[in-house]
Amino acid sequence: MAGHARYFAVKRSGWVLAKRLVATDNGVMRINFTKMHGLGNDFVVLDETQQLIGLTPAQIRFLADRHFGVGADQVLSVRAPTSVDVDFAYVIHNADGETVEHCGNGARCFVRYVRSKGLTDKRTIRVSVAKGQIELTEGDDGQVRVDMGEPVFEPAEVPFDTESLTAEPCGDWHAWTLDASLHGAPDSARMGTAVWPAEMSLGVLSMGNPHAVQVVGDVDTAPIDLWGPWVERHPRFPNRVNAGFMQIVSRDHIKLRVYERGAGETLACGTGACAAVVTGIRWGLLNETVSVDTRGGTLTVAWAGLGQPVWMTGPATAVFEGAIDVPDA
Repeated sequence: MAGHARYFAVKRSGWVLAKRLVATDNGVMRINFTKMHGLGNDFVVLDETQQLIGLTPAQIRFLADRHFGVGADQVLSVRAPTSVDVDFAYVIHNADGETVEHCGNGARCFVRYVRSKGLTDKRTIRVSVAKGQIELTEGDDGQVRVDMGEPVFEPAEVPFDTESLTAEPCGDWHAWTLDASLHGAPDSARMGTAVWPAEMSLGVLSMGNPHAVQVVGDVDTAPIDLWGPWVERHPRFPNRVNAGFMQIVSRDHIKLRVYERGAGETLACGTGACAAVVTGIRWGLLNETVSVDTRGGTLTVAWAGLGQPVWMTGPATAVFEGAIDVPDA
């Protein structure tokens, strides 16, 4: 075996279930982690409350790699509070190593993690994120309720470049129409057909991170693999964007798929669910409280309107714990 052995152990409910040795030629550092998921949107969670680990983007990508690392959509870091009015700080990296502003499913896992690890005995905690603070509450039934903050509609704050675009009125809000024939549309796309529409009408907003939401007739047949990356990397979104595809089932029920910035399509996206419901409410399509079916399960999202925070409720699950040697990078 070349180099030296890397040890990897996982535990489920306190019992070591598996060990494996993997050869590595590079220097390594060993870190402890917990693997968690919120409706299949999965995370590697790290405790950095006592000391920052200092992972590089390449090391983040290694942890998130499903073949050579642990495997995850995002890596979540639990950190000490940065001010007296919060209990913890929360840093999120996508699988591509980039830092992102917010993650709703990760937030639910966050409160489950800090309570299960004895880092707090509070049921409700306040956490600082990149663009403010959020409040998280774990209920007796294991469901986690998250104050996701107020949605932001000002294009410059998303950010979204509206130069030369005209907003089309829709409900008490508007939609932005992008010419789908421009900016890297696939050569094989058939313009003006169901496979590749001539235009895409989007609700653009921020839930602490940027979202572009559109209504589709059937999320199961919509070509998310084509449309998602095109919207995500459209040049009008300088920081890229999470692309949401919403099917209206009734005024209280939607189905949703989200192509996440830096991660691709995930089984669930908490901020994407919030953005979709807010868009549907403002377009006059949805009621105040909505069940959101994702490919990983169901979330409940409620929004009372302008000036009010969005509330999201759903589960959070610990899968296993372990230690992994991370190569120097």
